Amino acid sequence: MPLFDMPLDQLRNYTSSAVEPEDFDDFWDRTIAEARQFPLDAVYAPAENHLSVIDSFDVSYAGFGGARIKGWLHLPANRDAGRALPVVVQYVGYSGGRGLVQQDTKWAQAGYAHFIMDTRGQGYGGSLGESADPHPSAGDVAYAGLMTRGLSSREDYYYRRVFVDAFRAIEAVQNHPEVDASKVLLAGLSQGGGLAIAAAGLAAGRLDGVLCTMADVPFLQDFPRAVDIAPRGPYLEVAGFLARHRDRYEPALAVLNYFDGVHLGRRATAPALFSVALMDDVCPPSTVFAAYNAYGTGEAAGPGARMGEAAPRAVPAKAIEVYRFNNHEGGQEHHWVSQLRYVAELLGR
Repeated sequence: MPLFDMPLDQLRNYTSSAVEPEDFDDFWDRTIAEARQFPLDAVYAPAENHLSVIDSFDVSYAGFGGARIKGWLHLPANRDAGRALPVVVQYVGYSGGRGLVQQDTKWAQAGYAHFIMDTRGQGYGGSLGESADPHPSAGDVAYAGLMTRGLSSREDYYYRRVFVDAFRAIEAVQNHPEVDASKVLLAGLSQGGGLAIAAAGLAAGRLDGVLCTMADVPFLQDFPRAVDIAPRGPYLEVAGFLARHRDRYEPALAVLNYFDGVHLGRRATAPALFSVALMDDVCPPSTVFAAYNAYGTGEAAGPGARMGEAAPRAVPAKAIEVYRFNNHEGGQEHHWVSQLRYVAELLGR
């Protein structure tokens, strides 16, 4: 795959053309408030993983609309009794779920608590999933896949539910007695990176304890450009839908605008490590740089934030690793090493 997007020097200064809705914060204030009307009811049941060095727990909690969302919590078996651990909350790529219990324990192997959120309605590709999406809009007119599910309304759009699930995953893991609620690190690749950005933005001003965001080749960023230029992957679901529903381009983009990671990430206050692959034809590099350049540049949201009560703040420290000759696989094991170093430095280890 050749370089198909902007040259790197232009990418470093690229910003999205998307203009956030005037009621963007009101919409998310109301959405989070509605979600919190349902008791979190986080449950952690010991799970057999056949691993001698990792203890695992089968987790469930109330996500959007009170629907039960599952996850895995992994802890190092040799942890010190009574010592709470920093936790990495990991979100999964498009079509994947939380997987088998022993499938991914890498952060626990490194000495951290490791929480993997199952993604509602997914788990049919990549890794196994077990959380249903019971929302009525799942039966609306849509293109095959999830990107256009509920696209007729911001209230019903699929990612409204998933973003809430991602936010409540932080609340759920913070309730575990062996997790240090003040040291939450958000991570994910592709869709998972997009969810990490969304969760960081939603947490700012609403939830304490998020220390960083690690967004690896993130999806769900800069929708106007992504839908226009991505030649492969889930953005094509939106293009395919609009190819048939020719009169719905502007209404569809208006809905997607409430879920653009560029806007949500702008509100984040935690430091961030991004990655981008310059040959990525699933999440084009310009869309990743749009998210990176916007990240942390706005005010934190939350009740009162738009009333002049939020003090001016500096842009949080952020960095981006560039993988020039890679496609959507990004940096893979090499970037994992970068993340390990990043987290260790952040926590002073």
